[in-house]
Amino acid sequence: MPPAQLEPPFGLIVTTGLLVLFFGGTFLMSTRIGRRKENADSYMTAGHGIGFGVSAASMTATWIWASSMYASVTSGYTYGVSGPIHYGLWGALMILFIYPFGRRIRAVAPHAHTLAEVMHARHGRSSQLMLAGSNVVGSVISLMSNFIAGGALISMLSPFGFVQGVVIIAAGVLLYTLWSGFRASVLTDFAQVVAMLGAVVVLVPALFFVLGGPSLFTEGAVNVTPQQADFFSSEAFLEQGAPYIAAVLAYAIGNQTIAQRLFAVREDLIRPTFVTATIGYGATVIGMGMIGVLALYAGIDPSGGETNNLLPQVAASYLPGVLLAVFFVMIIGSLSSTADSDLSALSSIVMTDVYGQSLRGRGRRVDPRTMLLVGRLTMVVATAVAVVFASLRLDILDLLVFVGALWGALVFPVIASFYWGRVTNRAFTVSVLAALAVFLPVRFGAVPEAGVLPLLVEVLAVVGVGVVLGLMVFGFTGLRPALVIGAVAALAAAPFVLGFLRDYEALTGSLVAYAVSTLVCWAMSVRSGQDFDFAEIRRRTGDFTDPGAGDDDDASLAAAAARADR
Repeated sequence: MPPAQLEPPFGLIVTTGLLVLFFGGTFLMSTRIGRRKENADSYMTAGHGIGFGVSAASMTATWIWASSMYASVTSGYTYGVSGPIHYGLWGALMILFIYPFGRRIRAVAPHAHTLAEVMHARHGRSSQLMLAGSNVVGSVISLMSNFIAGGALISMLSPFGFVQGVVIIAAGVLLYTLWSGFRASVLTDFAQVVAMLGAVVVLVPALFFVLGGPSLFTEGAVNVTPQQADFFSSEAFLEQGAPYIAAVLAYAIGNQTIAQRLFAVREDLIRPTFVTATIGYGATVIGMGMIGVLALYAGIDPSGGETNNLLPQVAASYLPGVLLAVFFVMIIGSLSSTADSDLSALSSIVMTDVYGQSLRGRGRRVDPRTMLLVGRLTMVVATAVAVVFASLRLDILDLLVFVGALWGALVFPVIASFYWGRVTNRAFTVSVLAALAVFLPVRFGAVPEAGVLPLLVEVLAVVGVGVVLGLMVFGFTGLRPALVIGAVAALAAAPFVLGFLRDYEALTGSLVAYAVSTLVCWAMSVRSGQDFDFAEIRRRTGDFTDPGAGDDDDASLAAAAARADR
Protein backbone atom coordinates (compact mmCIF):
# COMPACT_ATOMS: atom_id res chain seq x y z
CA MET A 1 0.00 0.00 0.00
CA PRO A 2 1.46 3.38 -0.94
CA PRO A 3 1.96 6.06 1.69
CA ALA A 4 -0.95 8.31 2.51
CA GLN A 5 -1.33 11.13 0.07
CA LEU A 6 -0.76 14.59 1.45
CA GLU A 7 -2.50 16.31 -1.43
CA PRO A 8 -5.78 15.33 -3.11
CA PRO A 9 -5.31 14.01 -6.65
CA PHE A 10 -7.60 16.67 -8.17
CA GLY A 11 -7.03 20.37 -7.83
CA LEU A 12 -9.74 22.98 -7.56
CA ILE A 13 -9.83 23.70 -11.29
CA VAL A 14 -9.98 20.04 -12.38
CA THR A 15 -12.67 19.19 -9.83
CA THR A 16 -14.78 22.18 -10.81
CA GLY A 17 -14.33 21.37 -14.50
CA LEU A 18 -15.48 17.76 -14.07
CA LEU A 19 -18.51 18.81 -12.04
CA VAL A 20 -19.47 21.51 -14.51
CA LEU A 21 -19.00 19.06 -17.39
CA PHE A 22 -21.26 16.45 -15.81
CA PHE A 23 -24.00 18.60 -14.29
CA GLY A 24 -23.91 21.09 -17.15
CA GLY A 25 -24.32 18.26 -19.64
CA THR A 26 -27.25 16.72 -17.75
CA PHE A 27 -28.88 20.12 -17.44
CA LEU A 28 -28.59 20.72 -21.17
CA MET A 29 -30.14 17.29 -21.82
CA SER A 30 -33.07 18.14 -19.58
CA THR A 31 -33.67 21.41 -21.42
CA ARG A 32 -34.42 19.42 -24.60
CA ILE A 33 -37.80 18.56 -23.09
CA GLY A 34 -40.46 20.90 -24.43
CA ARG A 35 -41.64 23.57 -22.00
CA ARG A 36 -44.42 25.42 -23.78
CA LYS A 37 -47.20 23.55 -21.97
CA GLU A 38 -46.69 22.41 -18.41
CA ASN A 39 -48.25 19.04 -17.59
CA ALA A 40 -48.34 17.75 -14.03
CA ASP A 41 -48.89 14.14 -15.15
CA SER A 42 -45.88 14.24 -17.47
CA TYR A 43 -43.85 15.73 -14.62
CA MET A 44 -44.65 12.58 -12.61
CA THR A 45 -44.89 9.72 -15.14
CA ALA A 46 -43.94 11.09 -18.60
CA GLY A 47 -47.26 10.13 -20.14
CA HIS A 48 -47.22 6.39 -19.19
CA GLY A 49 -45.65 5.49 -22.54
CA ILE A 50 -41.83 5.45 -22.34
CA GLY A 51 -40.13 3.03 -24.76
CA PHE A 52 -37.81 0.12 -24.04
CA GLY A 53 -34.40 1.78 -24.40
CA VAL A 54 -34.98 4.70 -22.06
CA SER A 55 -37.10 2.72 -19.58
CA ALA A 56 -34.59 -0.14 -19.25
CA ALA A 57 -31.71 2.33 -18.87
CA SER A 58 -33.65 4.34 -16.31
CA MET A 59 -34.54 1.28 -14.24
CA THR A 60 -30.93 0.09 -14.34
CA ALA A 61 -29.48 3.50 -13.46
CA THR A 62 -31.95 4.01 -10.62
CA TRP A 63 -31.15 0.62 -9.09
CA ILE A 64 -27.38 1.15 -9.58
CA TRP A 65 -26.88 4.04 -7.24
CA ALA A 66 -23.64 5.25 -5.69
CA SER A 67 -24.72 3.83 -2.35
CA SER A 68 -25.09 0.38 -3.90
CA MET A 69 -21.57 0.65 -5.33
CA TYR A 70 -20.13 1.78 -2.00
CA ALA A 71 -22.12 -0.88 -0.13
CA SER A 72 -21.04 -3.63 -2.53
CA VAL A 73 -17.40 -2.63 -2.04
CA THR A 74 -17.96 -2.62 1.73
CA SER A 75 -19.52 -6.07 1.48
CA GLY A 76 -16.54 -7.38 -0.49
CA TYR A 77 -14.09 -5.90 1.99
CA THR A 78 -16.03 -7.16 5.03
CA TYR A 79 -17.14 -10.62 3.89
CA GLY A 80 -14.63 -11.49 1.20
CA VAL A 81 -15.16 -13.03 -2.20
CA SER A 82 -18.81 -13.99 -1.66
CA GLY A 83 -19.82 -10.56 -0.33
CA PRO A 84 -20.39 -8.83 -3.70
CA ILE A 85 -22.16 -11.94 -5.01
CA HIS A 86 -24.63 -11.84 -2.14
CA TYR A 87 -25.11 -8.11 -2.56
CA GLY A 88 -25.35 -7.90 -6.35
CA LEU A 89 -27.00 -11.21 -7.27
CA TRP A 90 -29.94 -10.93 -4.89
CA GLY A 91 -30.42 -7.28 -5.76
CA ALA A 92 -30.51 -8.20 -9.45
CA LEU A 93 -32.99 -11.03 -8.91
CA MET A 94 -35.28 -8.74 -6.96
CA ILE A 95 -35.63 -6.54 -10.06
CA LEU A 96 -36.71 -9.66 -11.91
CA PHE A 97 -39.23 -10.54 -9.20
CA ILE A 98 -40.89 -7.12 -9.50
CA TYR A 99 -42.20 -7.50 -13.01
CA PRO A 100 -45.03 -10.05 -12.50
CA PHE A 101 -46.42 -7.91 -9.69
CA GLY A 102 -45.80 -4.85 -11.83
CA ARG A 103 -47.93 -6.21 -14.64
CA ARG A 104 -50.79 -6.81 -12.19
CA ILE A 105 -50.47 -3.31 -10.73
CA ARG A 106 -50.54 -1.68 -14.17
CA ALA A 107 -53.48 -3.85 -15.22
CA VAL A 108 -55.67 -2.60 -12.38
CA ALA A 109 -54.30 0.99 -12.29
CA PRO A 110 -52.93 1.90 -15.75
CA HIS A 111 -52.90 5.67 -15.18
CA ALA A 112 -51.85 5.91 -11.54
CA HIS A 113 -48.84 7.90 -10.35
CA THR A 114 -47.95 6.37 -6.96
CA LEU A 115 -48.64 3.11 -5.15
CA ALA A 116 -50.08 5.13 -2.29
CA GLU A 117 -52.62 6.61 -4.71
CA VAL A 118 -53.66 3.07 -5.66
CA MET A 119 -53.91 2.08 -1.98
CA HIS A 120 -56.25 5.03 -1.46
CA ALA A 121 -58.46 3.74 -4.25
CA ARG A 122 -58.25 0.20 -2.87
CA HIS A 123 -58.61 0.85 0.86
CA GLY A 124 -58.80 4.45 1.96
CA ARG A 125 -56.86 7.27 3.50
CA SER A 126 -55.00 5.47 6.32
CA SER A 127 -53.42 2.88 4.01
CA GLN A 128 -52.49 5.59 1.54
CA LEU A 129 -50.80 7.71 4.20
CA MET A 130 -48.99 4.70 5.61
CA LEU A 131 -47.48 3.78 2.24
CA ALA A 132 -46.81 7.40 1.30
CA GLY A 133 -45.21 8.09 4.68
CA SER A 134 -42.92 5.07 4.44
CA ASN A 135 -41.85 6.18 0.97
CA VAL A 136 -41.10 9.70 2.15
CA VAL A 137 -38.88 8.32 4.91
CA GLY A 138 -37.23 5.82 2.55
CA SER A 139 -36.61 8.34 -0.23
CA VAL A 140 -35.14 10.91 2.16
CA ILE A 141 -32.81 8.27 3.59
CA SER A 142 -31.88 7.17 0.06
CA LEU A 143 -31.26 10.78 -0.94
CA MET A 144 -29.16 11.30 2.17
CA SER A 145 -27.07 8.18 1.54
CA ASN A 146 -26.32 9.30 -2.01
CA PHE A 147 -25.26 12.72 -0.76
CA ILE A 148 -23.03 10.97 1.80
CA ALA A 149 -21.43 8.98 -1.01
CA GLY A 150 -20.90 12.14 -3.05
CA GLY A 151 -19.47 14.05 -0.11
CA ALA A 152 -17.04 11.23 0.69
CA LEU A 153 -15.95 11.07 -2.95
CA ILE A 154 -15.35 14.80 -3.35
CA SER A 155 -13.60 15.19 0.01
CA MET A 156 -11.28 12.30 -0.82
CA LEU A 157 -10.36 13.40 -4.34
CA SER A 158 -10.47 17.20 -4.20
CA PRO A 159 -9.69 20.20 -1.98
CA PHE A 160 -13.37 20.48 -1.05
CA GLY A 161 -14.51 19.20 2.34
CA PHE A 162 -17.20 16.61 2.99
CA VAL A 163 -20.00 19.07 3.70
CA GLN A 164 -19.02 21.17 0.69
CA GLY A 165 -19.15 18.02 -1.45
CA VAL A 166 -22.61 17.17 -0.16
CA VAL A 167 -23.88 20.66 -0.98
CA ILE A 168 -22.32 20.58 -4.48
CA ILE A 169 -23.93 17.24 -5.33
CA ALA A 170 -27.29 18.31 -3.93
CA ALA A 171 -27.28 21.57 -5.89
CA GLY A 172 -26.19 19.85 -9.11
CA VAL A 173 -28.92 17.20 -8.99
CA LEU A 174 -31.56 19.74 -8.05
CA LEU A 175 -30.46 21.98 -10.95
CA TYR A 176 -31.42 19.60 -13.74
CA THR A 177 -34.32 17.81 -12.00
CA LEU A 178 -36.27 20.79 -10.70
CA TRP A 179 -37.81 21.98 -13.96
CA SER A 180 -38.81 18.78 -15.75
CA GLY A 181 -39.06 16.33 -12.84
CA PHE A 182 -39.32 12.66 -13.76
CA ARG A 183 -38.89 13.45 -17.45
CA ALA A 184 -35.43 14.88 -16.78
CA SER A 185 -34.58 11.89 -14.62
CA VAL A 186 -35.35 9.24 -17.25
CA LEU A 187 -33.82 11.23 -20.10
CA THR A 188 -30.47 11.65 -18.33
CA ASP A 189 -30.49 8.07 -16.99
CA PHE A 190 -29.70 6.66 -20.42
CA ALA A 191 -26.43 8.58 -20.74
CA GLN A 192 -25.57 7.89 -17.10
CA VAL A 193 -26.03 4.12 -17.32
CA VAL A 194 -23.96 3.86 -20.51
CA ALA A 195 -21.15 5.78 -18.79
CA MET A 196 -21.38 3.58 -15.68
CA LEU A 197 -21.26 0.28 -17.55
CA GLY A 198 -18.33 1.45 -19.67
CA ALA A 199 -16.42 2.69 -16.65
CA VAL A 200 -16.83 -0.59 -14.75
CA VAL A 201 -15.48 -2.58 -17.71
CA VAL A 202 -12.34 -0.44 -17.67
CA LEU A 203 -11.79 0.33 -13.98
CA VAL A 204 -12.11 -3.05 -12.27
CA PRO A 205 -9.54 -4.87 -14.48
CA ALA A 206 -7.22 -1.85 -14.24
CA LEU A 207 -7.27 -1.95 -10.43
CA PHE A 208 -6.82 -5.71 -10.45
CA PHE A 209 -3.54 -5.48 -12.36
CA VAL A 210 -2.31 -2.36 -10.56
CA LEU A 211 -2.78 -4.07 -7.18
CA GLY A 212 -0.76 -7.09 -8.24
CA GLY A 213 -2.78 -9.17 -10.66
CA PRO A 214 -3.17 -12.93 -10.05
CA SER A 215 -0.35 -12.94 -7.49
CA LEU A 216 -2.44 -10.72 -5.21
CA PHE A 217 -4.59 -13.70 -4.19
CA THR A 218 -1.60 -15.75 -3.07
CA GLU A 219 0.50 -13.02 -1.47
CA GLY A 220 -2.52 -11.37 0.18
CA ALA A 221 -4.00 -14.57 1.61
CA VAL A 222 -2.55 -13.67 5.02
CA ASN A 223 -4.98 -10.72 5.19
CA VAL A 224 -8.05 -12.90 4.74
CA THR A 225 -9.91 -15.07 7.25
CA PRO A 226 -11.17 -18.55 6.26
CA GLN A 227 -14.74 -17.23 6.08
CA GLN A 228 -13.67 -14.35 3.81
CA ALA A 229 -11.86 -16.75 1.50
CA ASP A 230 -14.82 -19.15 1.32
CA PHE A 231 -17.05 -18.61 -1.72
CA PHE A 232 -19.89 -20.27 0.22
CA SER A 233 -19.29 -18.32 3.44
CA SER A 234 -22.10 -18.87 5.95
CA GLU A 235 -21.13 -15.63 7.70
CA ALA A 236 -21.54 -13.66 4.47
CA PHE A 237 -24.91 -15.27 3.80
CA LEU A 238 -26.32 -14.72 7.29
CA GLU A 239 -24.93 -11.22 7.80
CA GLN A 240 -25.31 -9.89 4.25
CA GLY A 241 -27.01 -12.21 1.77
CA ALA A 242 -30.11 -13.33 3.65
CA PRO A 243 -31.00 -9.90 5.12
CA TYR A 244 -30.53 -8.37 1.69
CA ILE A 245 -32.85 -10.89 0.02
CA ALA A 246 -35.62 -9.80 2.38
CA ALA A 247 -34.68 -6.12 2.23
CA VAL A 248 -34.56 -5.82 -1.55
CA LEU A 249 -37.88 -7.60 -2.04
CA ALA A 250 -39.33 -4.92 0.22
CA TYR A 251 -37.57 -2.21 -1.80
CA ALA A 252 -39.06 -3.66 -4.96
CA ILE A 253 -42.63 -3.52 -3.69
CA GLY A 254 -42.60 -0.44 -1.50
CA ASN A 255 -40.21 1.96 -3.26
CA GLN A 256 -41.84 4.80 -5.19
CA THR A 257 -38.79 5.29 -7.45
CA ILE A 258 -39.42 1.80 -8.85
CA ALA A 259 -43.20 2.23 -8.92
CA GLN A 260 -42.82 5.51 -10.80
CA ARG A 261 -40.96 3.75 -13.61
CA LEU A 262 -43.51 0.98 -13.56
CA PHE A 263 -46.27 3.53 -14.19
CA ALA A 264 -44.20 5.34 -16.83
CA VAL A 265 -43.07 2.47 -19.09
CA ARG A 266 -45.35 1.24 -21.86
CA GLU A 267 -47.42 -1.58 -20.41
CA ASP A 268 -46.35 -4.14 -23.01
CA LEU A 269 -42.66 -3.41 -22.31
CA ILE A 270 -42.66 -4.14 -18.57
CA ARG A 271 -41.13 -7.61 -18.90
CA PRO A 272 -38.17 -6.81 -21.22
CA THR A 273 -37.47 -3.64 -19.25
CA PHE A 274 -37.10 -5.46 -15.95
CA VAL A 275 -35.19 -8.41 -17.40
CA THR A 276 -32.65 -6.07 -19.02
CA ALA A 277 -32.29 -4.08 -15.80
CA THR A 278 -31.67 -7.32 -13.90
CA ILE A 279 -28.68 -8.19 -16.06
CA GLY A 280 -27.27 -4.66 -16.10
CA TYR A 281 -27.51 -4.22 -12.35
CA GLY A 282 -25.99 -7.59 -11.48
CA ALA A 283 -22.99 -7.21 -13.78
CA THR A 284 -22.19 -3.67 -12.66
CA VAL A 285 -22.63 -3.98 -8.91
CA ILE A 286 -20.92 -7.37 -8.54
CA GLY A 287 -18.03 -6.05 -10.63
CA MET A 288 -17.65 -2.95 -8.47
CA GLY A 289 -17.86 -5.03 -5.29
CA MET A 290 -14.77 -6.95 -6.35
CA ILE A 291 -12.78 -3.76 -5.69
CA GLY A 292 -13.55 -4.34 -2.00
CA VAL A 293 -12.22 -7.90 -2.30
CA LEU A 294 -9.04 -6.59 -3.95
CA ALA A 295 -8.61 -4.04 -1.15
CA LEU A 296 -9.04 -6.82 1.42
CA TYR A 297 -6.34 -8.98 -0.14
CA ALA A 298 -4.06 -5.96 -0.55
CA GLY A 299 -4.32 -5.19 3.16
CA ILE A 300 -5.71 -1.68 2.67
CA ASP A 301 -7.22 -0.06 5.76
CA PRO A 302 -10.18 2.32 5.17
CA SER A 303 -9.25 5.94 5.72
CA GLY A 304 -10.39 7.12 9.13
CA GLY A 305 -11.78 3.65 9.80
CA GLU A 306 -14.87 4.48 7.68
CA THR A 307 -15.75 1.93 5.02
CA ASN A 308 -17.66 4.68 3.18
CA ASN A 309 -14.21 6.03 2.24
CA LEU A 310 -12.85 2.75 0.90
CA LEU A 311 -13.95 3.00 -2.75
CA PRO A 312 -12.71 6.57 -3.40
CA GLN A 313 -9.60 5.83 -1.34
CA VAL A 314 -8.60 2.86 -3.50
CA ALA A 315 -9.31 4.81 -6.68
CA ALA A 316 -7.32 7.84 -5.51
CA SER A 317 -4.36 5.74 -4.41
CA TYR A 318 -3.98 3.47 -7.42
CA LEU A 319 -5.67 4.84 -10.54
CA PRO A 320 -3.81 7.15 -12.95
CA GLY A 321 -5.24 10.60 -13.62
CA VAL A 322 -7.40 9.83 -16.65
CA LEU A 323 -8.95 6.70 -15.15
CA LEU A 324 -9.47 8.52 -11.86
CA ALA A 325 -11.45 11.17 -13.74
CA VAL A 326 -13.52 8.38 -15.34
CA PHE A 327 -14.13 6.91 -11.89
CA PHE A 328 -15.14 10.31 -10.53
CA VAL A 329 -17.70 10.87 -13.29
CA MET A 330 -19.01 7.31 -12.92
CA ILE A 331 -19.75 7.72 -9.21
CA ILE A 332 -21.25 11.16 -9.70
CA GLY A 333 -23.45 9.68 -12.44
CA SER A 334 -24.56 6.73 -10.33
CA LEU A 335 -25.52 8.80 -7.32
CA SER A 336 -27.20 11.44 -9.48
CA SER A 337 -29.32 8.85 -11.31
CA THR A 338 -30.82 7.72 -8.02
CA ALA A 339 -30.91 11.10 -6.28
CA ASP A 340 -32.95 12.61 -9.11
CA SER A 341 -35.27 9.58 -8.91
CA ASP A 342 -35.74 10.16 -5.18
CA LEU A 343 -36.56 13.81 -5.78
CA SER A 344 -39.04 12.84 -8.50
CA ALA A 345 -40.59 10.21 -6.24
CA LEU A 346 -40.99 12.62 -3.34
CA SER A 347 -42.50 15.30 -5.55
CA SER A 348 -44.97 12.76 -7.01
CA ILE A 349 -46.06 11.64 -3.55
CA VAL A 350 -46.75 15.17 -2.37
CA MET A 351 -48.34 16.21 -5.68
CA THR A 352 -50.61 13.16 -5.86
CA ASP A 353 -51.19 11.91 -2.33
CA VAL A 354 -51.25 15.23 -0.53
CA TYR A 355 -52.35 17.97 -2.94
CA GLY A 356 -54.15 16.04 -5.68
CA GLN A 357 -56.08 13.63 -3.48
CA SER A 358 -57.14 16.35 -1.06
CA LEU A 359 -58.79 18.27 -3.91
CA ARG A 360 -60.27 15.17 -5.54
CA GLY A 361 -61.75 14.12 -2.23
CA ARG A 362 -63.60 17.44 -2.04
CA GLY A 363 -64.73 17.23 -5.66
CA ARG A 364 -62.54 20.15 -6.73
CA ARG A 365 -60.49 20.43 -9.93
CA VAL A 366 -56.69 20.28 -9.71
CA ASP A 367 -54.78 23.31 -10.95
CA PRO A 368 -51.81 21.89 -12.93
CA ARG A 369 -49.61 24.96 -12.32
CA THR A 370 -50.22 24.86 -8.58
CA MET A 371 -49.54 21.13 -8.62
CA LEU A 372 -46.22 21.68 -10.40
CA LEU A 373 -45.28 24.39 -7.91
CA VAL A 374 -46.01 21.97 -5.06
CA GLY A 375 -43.78 19.35 -6.71
CA ARG A 376 -40.88 21.75 -7.19
CA LEU A 377 -41.09 23.10 -3.66
CA THR A 378 -41.07 19.50 -2.41
CA MET A 379 -37.79 18.89 -4.26
CA VAL A 380 -36.18 21.96 -2.70
CA VAL A 381 -37.30 21.07 0.83
CA ALA A 382 -36.30 17.40 0.45
CA THR A 383 -32.86 18.38 -0.80
CA ALA A 384 -32.31 20.70 2.17
CA VAL A 385 -33.43 18.04 4.67
CA ALA A 386 -31.21 15.36 3.10
CA VAL A 387 -28.19 17.71 3.15
CA VAL A 388 -28.68 18.35 6.86
CA PHE A 389 -28.97 14.65 7.72
CA ALA A 390 -26.08 13.70 5.42
CA SER A 391 -23.75 15.57 7.77
CA LEU A 392 -24.29 12.74 10.29
CA ARG A 393 -22.25 10.44 7.96
CA LEU A 394 -24.11 7.25 8.88
CA ASP A 395 -23.00 3.88 7.51
CA ILE A 396 -24.53 3.42 4.05
CA LEU A 397 -24.81 -0.38 4.16
CA ASP A 398 -26.62 -0.29 7.50
CA LEU A 399 -29.02 2.35 6.17
CA LEU A 400 -29.93 0.27 3.12
CA VAL A 401 -30.61 -2.91 5.09
CA PHE A 402 -32.57 -1.06 7.77
CA VAL A 403 -34.89 0.73 5.34
CA GLY A 404 -35.45 -2.47 3.37
CA ALA A 405 -36.36 -4.36 6.52
CA LEU A 406 -38.67 -1.57 7.61
CA TRP A 407 -40.51 -1.79 4.29
CA GLY A 408 -40.85 -5.55 4.81
CA ALA A 409 -43.86 -4.81 7.00
CA LEU A 410 -45.70 -3.53 3.92
CA VAL A 411 -44.91 -6.22 1.37
CA PHE A 412 -47.63 -8.81 2.02
CA PRO A 413 -50.45 -6.31 2.67
CA VAL A 414 -49.60 -4.41 -0.53
CA ILE A 415 -49.33 -7.50 -2.74
CA ALA A 416 -52.43 -9.11 -1.23
CA SER A 417 -54.38 -5.90 -1.86
CA PHE A 418 -53.88 -6.34 -5.62
CA TYR A 419 -55.04 -9.97 -5.75
CA TRP A 420 -57.38 -10.72 -2.84
CA GLY A 421 -60.68 -8.86 -2.61
CA ARG A 422 -61.13 -9.64 1.07
CA VAL A 423 -58.24 -7.49 2.33
CA THR A 424 -59.72 -4.54 4.22
CA ASN A 425 -58.35 -1.15 5.14
CA ARG A 426 -58.31 -2.14 8.80
CA ALA A 427 -56.42 -5.37 8.06
CA PHE A 428 -53.84 -3.45 6.02
CA THR A 429 -53.30 -0.78 8.67
CA VAL A 430 -53.26 -3.02 11.74
CA SER A 431 -50.95 -5.61 10.13
CA VAL A 432 -48.35 -3.00 9.17
CA LEU A 433 -48.41 -1.33 12.59
CA ALA A 434 -48.17 -4.70 14.36
CA ALA A 435 -45.21 -5.71 12.19
CA LEU A 436 -43.39 -2.46 12.95
CA ALA A 437 -44.10 -2.84 16.67
CA VAL A 438 -42.39 -6.24 16.65
CA PHE A 439 -39.64 -5.37 14.13
CA LEU A 440 -38.14 -2.40 15.99
CA PRO A 441 -37.29 -4.12 19.32
CA VAL A 442 -35.99 -7.19 17.48
CA ARG A 443 -33.82 -5.13 15.12
CA PHE A 444 -32.28 -3.05 17.91
CA GLY A 445 -31.62 -5.88 20.36
CA ALA A 446 -34.35 -5.09 22.89
CA VAL A 447 -35.50 -8.74 23.07
CA PRO A 448 -34.08 -10.76 26.03
CA GLU A 449 -31.46 -13.36 25.11
CA ALA A 450 -33.06 -16.12 27.19
CA GLY A 451 -36.59 -17.32 27.88
CA VAL A 452 -39.69 -17.89 25.80
CA LEU A 453 -39.67 -14.55 23.97
CA PRO A 454 -36.57 -15.11 21.81
CA LEU A 455 -37.89 -18.57 20.87
CA LEU A 456 -41.19 -16.99 19.79
CA VAL A 457 -39.26 -14.47 17.69
CA GLU A 458 -37.39 -17.29 15.98
CA VAL A 459 -40.65 -19.13 15.27
CA LEU A 460 -41.91 -15.98 13.60
CA ALA A 461 -38.65 -15.80 11.64
CA VAL A 462 -39.29 -19.34 10.38
CA VAL A 463 -42.69 -18.19 9.15
CA GLY A 464 -40.95 -15.19 7.56
CA VAL A 465 -38.70 -17.49 5.54
CA GLY A 466 -41.76 -19.20 4.09
CA VAL A 467 -43.45 -15.86 3.37
CA VAL A 468 -40.46 -14.41 1.49
CA LEU A 469 -39.94 -17.46 -0.71
CA GLY A 470 -43.66 -17.97 -1.17
CA LEU A 471 -44.14 -14.40 -2.40
CA MET A 472 -41.27 -14.79 -4.86
CA VAL A 473 -42.86 -17.90 -6.33
CA PHE A 474 -46.40 -16.49 -6.26
CA GLY A 475 -45.68 -13.74 -8.77
CA PHE A 476 -44.62 -16.24 -11.42
CA THR A 477 -46.61 -19.40 -10.75
CA GLY A 478 -49.67 -18.51 -8.68
CA LEU A 479 -51.02 -19.36 -5.23
CA ARG A 480 -50.79 -23.15 -4.90
CA PRO A 481 -47.09 -23.54 -5.83
CA ALA A 482 -46.32 -20.53 -3.61
CA LEU A 483 -48.02 -22.17 -0.62
CA VAL A 484 -46.14 -25.43 -1.20
CA ILE A 485 -42.75 -23.73 -1.60
CA GLY A 486 -43.36 -21.46 1.37
CA ALA A 487 -44.36 -24.33 3.66
CA VAL A 488 -41.43 -26.53 2.56
CA ALA A 489 -38.98 -23.65 2.97
CA ALA A 490 -40.22 -22.86 6.48
CA LEU A 491 -40.04 -26.51 7.59
CA ALA A 492 -36.58 -26.93 6.07
CA ALA A 493 -35.31 -23.74 7.73
CA ALA A 494 -36.71 -24.49 11.19
CA PRO A 495 -33.87 -26.78 12.40
CA PHE A 496 -31.29 -24.17 11.38
CA VAL A 497 -33.19 -21.15 12.73
CA LEU A 498 -34.50 -22.20 16.13
CA GLY A 499 -31.92 -21.54 18.84
CA PHE A 500 -29.51 -19.95 16.35
CA LEU A 501 -30.92 -16.98 14.45
CA ARG A 502 -31.31 -14.73 17.50
CA ASP A 503 -27.66 -13.65 17.11
CA TYR A 504 -28.40 -12.13 13.68
CA GLU A 505 -30.63 -9.16 14.48
CA ALA A 506 -30.82 -7.65 10.97
CA LEU A 507 -31.97 -10.91 9.38
CA THR A 508 -34.30 -11.81 12.24
CA GLY A 509 -35.93 -8.38 12.23
CA SER A 510 -36.61 -8.53 8.49
CA LEU A 511 -38.16 -12.00 8.63
CA VAL A 512 -40.28 -11.14 11.66
CA ALA A 513 -41.66 -8.05 9.90
CA TYR A 514 -42.77 -10.22 6.96
CA ALA A 515 -44.26 -12.86 9.22
CA VAL A 516 -46.25 -10.60 11.53
CA SER A 517 -47.74 -8.47 8.75
CA THR A 518 -48.71 -11.60 6.81
CA LEU A 519 -50.30 -13.42 9.74
CA VAL A 520 -52.25 -10.41 11.00
CA CYS A 521 -53.39 -9.32 7.53
CA TRP A 522 -54.53 -12.84 6.64
CA ALA A 523 -56.29 -13.43 9.96
CA MET A 524 -58.22 -10.17 9.75
CA SER A 525 -59.07 -10.50 6.06
CA VAL A 526 -60.13 -14.14 5.83
CA ARG A 527 -63.11 -13.45 8.07
CA SER A 528 -64.23 -10.29 6.27
CA GLY A 529 -67.28 -10.30 4.04
CA GLN A 530 -65.73 -7.84 1.60
CA ASP A 531 -65.35 -8.76 -2.05
CA PHE A 532 -63.66 -5.76 -3.63
CA ASP A 533 -64.22 -5.03 -7.32
CA PHE A 534 -60.75 -4.27 -8.71
CA ALA A 535 -62.29 -2.39 -11.63
CA GLU A 536 -62.98 0.37 -9.10
CA ILE A 537 -59.26 1.16 -8.91
CA ARG A 538 -59.14 2.09 -12.58
CA ARG A 539 -62.16 4.36 -12.10
CA ARG A 540 -60.76 6.02 -8.98
CA THR A 541 -57.26 6.73 -10.31
CA GLY A 542 -56.16 8.60 -13.39
CA ASP A 543 -54.44 11.64 -14.82
CA PHE A 544 -54.96 15.03 -13.21
CA THR A 545 -54.70 17.14 -16.38
CA ASP A 546 -56.81 17.20 -19.50
CA PRO A 547 -55.81 14.95 -22.43
CA GLY A 548 -53.63 16.87 -24.83
CA ALA A 549 -52.13 19.20 -22.22
CA GLY A 550 -48.39 19.14 -22.39
CA ASP A 551 -48.25 17.10 -25.59
CA ASP A 552 -45.08 18.92 -26.57
CA ASP A 553 -43.38 17.59 -23.47
CA ASP A 554 -44.43 14.01 -24.11
CA ALA A 555 -43.58 14.23 -27.80
CA SER A 556 -40.06 15.47 -27.13
CA LEU A 557 -39.43 12.75 -24.56
CA ALA A 558 -40.87 10.10 -26.88
CA ALA A 559 -38.56 11.31 -29.64
CA ALA A 560 -35.58 11.05 -27.33
CA ALA A 561 -36.66 7.54 -26.32
CA ALA A 562 -36.95 6.53 -29.97
CA ARG A 563 -33.45 7.81 -30.71
CA ALA A 564 -32.12 5.88 -27.70
CA ASP A 565 -33.87 2.70 -28.83
CA ARG A 566 -32.24 2.98 -32.25
